[in-house]
Amino acid sequence: MFIDLHMHECTYSKDSHLKLEEIVELAKKRGLGAVCITDHDDMGLKDYAAEYSEKTGFPIFVGIEFFSLQGDIVAFGIEEYPKERVNAQKFIDLVKAQGGICFSAHPFRNNNRGLEENLKIVHGLDGVEVLNGSTLPEANKKAADYAKELGLVTVGSSDCHVREKVGFFATYFPEDVYTMEDFMRVFKSGGCKPAYYWEGEYKIWDMETPIHKPFLLKE
Repeated sequence: MFIDLHMHECTYSKDSHLKLEEIVELAKKRGLGAVCITDHDDMGLKDYAAEYSEKTGFPIFVGIEFFSLQGDIVAFGIEEYPKERVNAQKFIDLVKAQGGICFSAHPFRNNNRGLEENLKIVHGLDGVEVLNGSTLPEANKKAADYAKELGLVTVGSSDCHVREKVGFFATYFPEDVYTMEDFMRVFKSGGCKPAYYWEGEYKIWDMETPIHKPFLLKE
C-alpha cells in the first residue's frame, strides 16, 4: 500500500486550495491506498474525515503538522496538542506520552521550517520525511542521509496544497492498514519506504539515485 503522509485540506489549513473530497478523488486516481490529513497546528477535520472515510470506504488518517520552535513535526495518534508554539523536544515528549508517533517534516527545506541540525539533538522522533513534494532534491537527499545515520523510518509525502501535488511523493507500507492502530504499528515496524510517482505508478526510492525535481502532476 502507498500512502501520502503529509497533506493539507483547506478547512483548517488556510494556505490549501484542496477539499477533502478532491484529495480522496485524486488519491484514488493515482493509486494511493490511503491519505493523511496533517493540517497546520490543527486537527479540526478529524470527525468529518472519519465520517467521510466510513462513507467512501477509503482510509483517511488525521494527524497534525505542528510548528515547533525548531521546525515542523508531523504527528499521529494524539488527542491533545499545544495551542501555542513550544520547543521540539517538548512536543515530541507530548506525542510519546500519548502513545503517538512523529516524524520531522522537510528538515532541510530553505524556509526555516525544518529541524535541520536539531535532528541530531532531539530524542524520540520515529521518522524523517526524506521526500517532500515542495522541497528541492538536494535538501531531500540531505534528509535521507541524516535519517540513515540516525536509524529512523524514512517517508515520502506530497505536502500538497493544490490538486497537481496530490500523491506526488508517498510512502510504501509493507501491509495494508485501515485503522490508526495498524497505521502506527506498521510505521513503527521499520518497513516503510519513500516512493515517488513516475509515469503513472509509484516507485520506491533507494535514497541514493537522483530523481526528478518537484513539479505539477497532470490530472
